[in-house]
Parts: sequence; structure tokens; C-alpha cells
Amino acid sequence: MAVNGSEVLCDDVARLRDVWESTSFALERRQCNNKCVEQEQKGVSSRKGPNYVVPFTPIPSQPATSTISIAVVRQEGSNGDREMCSAFHSAGFQVLDVHMRDLAEGRISLEAVRGVAFVGGFSYADVMDSAKGWAGCIRFNQKLREAFAQFYKRDDTFSLGVCNGCQLMALLGWVPFKGTTMEEQPRFVHNESERFESRWSTIKIEKSPAIMLEGMEGSTMGVWVAHGEGRAHFPNPAIMDRVLKEGLAPIRYVNDSNEVTQEYPFNPNGSPHAIGGLCSADGRHLCMMPHPERCFLKWQWPHCPESIQQLQASPWLRLFQNAMTWCKATAK
Repeated sequence: MAVNGSEVLCDDVARLRDVWESTSFALERRQCNNKCVEQEQKGVSSRKGPNYVVPFTPIPSQPATSTISIAVVRQEGSNGDREMCSAFHSAGFQVLDVHMRDLAEGRISLEAVRGVAFVGGFSYADVMDSAKGWAGCIRFNQKLREAFAQFYKRDDTFSLGVCNGCQLMALLGWVPFKGTTMEEQPRFVHNESERFESRWSTIKIEKSPAIMLEGMEGSTMGVWVAHGEGRAHFPNPAIMDRVLKEGLAPIRYVNDSNEVTQEYPFNPNGSPHAIGGLCSADGRHLCMMPHPERCFLKWQWPHCPESIQQLQASPWLRLFQNAMTWCKATAK
């Protein structure tokens, strides 16, 4: 850098950036797991930027004309219902905005819907840990317990749980498979960073039976994460091994080289094997901590390289369109 023809600064940009951000990292050490802070600070100078890969062609949806309905279910403290309703509406669904009280008091029944989406947020302010209050409302209410059990048993239904809804589906035992004891049931616990993480992360979609991810295998895309308890926990290591072997962990966090990683902040919560979501063995039920409903439109991508800008639609719209395609193919 020169001023009035005289050189006043000659240094490496990466080193100067480290100096500039050193104060921020000093503050981070006072509010976050220092191991995570050190990983992030060490990796800043070697960041290359995300490398998105979309091996399919996203297309916009046609105007909604279907009578196929989905219940977007929320609870006290939920805050992701508007985005979820919009995403499924954009895929052609008739969307029902359903509060748990609507189901408990019989104003709405799950018998007429093909899908259920459990939204993100902070049900009951997470005072009993994430989604435990919501799960308790279902487990300890006979009417609700039976209604959701019957919905799950039908072979023409699907479900999606995002963030708080992901935690709920795990606590209900809907993923990865039924029959697991509560002591061994996989679930999502406090982030390794010891704080709430709101980031634009990168995930890879791997081969799985998940119907909502059909044709998206091999994709590496940006997605929002916003959670304090997103670390996948497997009390029984044998269940984790089975999940990985059977392809029931289709969402994985990756680094700038698109490699599955444990490194923070690429892996924002410290999940083993960078697991960001689970699905059922039959593929009908999918839960994930990241928020696809918050980036199903291209303008919702804070980092949107030319390769994404040139697409006709956001790649995440395909997830919701897949649900509609499956519903049409399995209509009775």
C-alpha cells in the first residue's frame, strides 16, 4: 500500500486479517468452547470458500392445483412455520397451518393429510431441553399419541422434521427405526461449541432411502443452521454403525473441499461423522437440523455463486417437490 508515492504497508492479506480478527477471537474464548475457537481461528487463513455441486437441474414448480394436503405442525414457541408453509405451498401442496391444540381439541385430524412437517423454533422455550416439552405433549396425551401413531403406521404418509422438529422426531422414535428403547434412542444434544450456532453451512447429501432427497444424491450445497442442540448422540454405538451402514444419515456437514469433517465451524455442532439428519429405513420420514425451508428461494442464499445464480430455482426446492412427486405416485 502506498500513500503519496511512498510505501507504507507491505504484508500478507491473510496475516493482516488474522490480526484484525484477533480481538473477536479473544472475545469468543469467553463465550465458547476454546477448542472450537482455536479450530476456527487456525482455519481462517486457509479457507478456500465453499464448493457447491448440484448434479441435477432444479426447476420451478407449476402453480398449485393439487388437493394433496400437508399439516405444518407447530407448538408454543415455534417460529419456522411461515417458511415451511411457503416451501410446501411452492411445491404444490394444500398447506394446513396446524397448532398442536388444534389436534388435541379435535378441530383438525391427521387422517386426511398425506404429510406432516414439524417446524423449527423453541417449543416451550426449550426449558426442558430442545423438543422435550413438545414430545411430552404427544407421549402423555392418549388422543395425540394414538393420532400420530396411526399416521406413522399408514403406508401413504411422510413426515419432515427440521431443527426443533428434528429433535422431536428423534425423541418420538420416528427415526431411524421404530422399536428402539428410550435409553438407546438416538437424539440431538448440546453443541460441542457450547452455544447457539446460526451459520450458513455446507452439507453433502448422500445416498439414502429418503423419498424427499430422491435425485439429490451427490449434491453439496449451502444451508442455514440455527440451533443450540444439534449434535447427534447415539447412546448405543451399534445403532450408529447400523445407521451409517444402511444409509440412514443422508445429511452430512462438509468443509471447503467437500469432505465430511469434524472440524469447527464446518461441523457446527460436533456431530459424530458430521451427521446432520436421519431418515427412516423406508425413506418416508426425514429429520434434519439444517433449514432447507429457509433457502428454497435463491435470494435466501447469503453466498450465492454464479453457478447457483444461473439456475432456474434453488436446489432446495427439489426436496419439497420430491414429496409431491411421491404423493402423486402413491395416491390410492
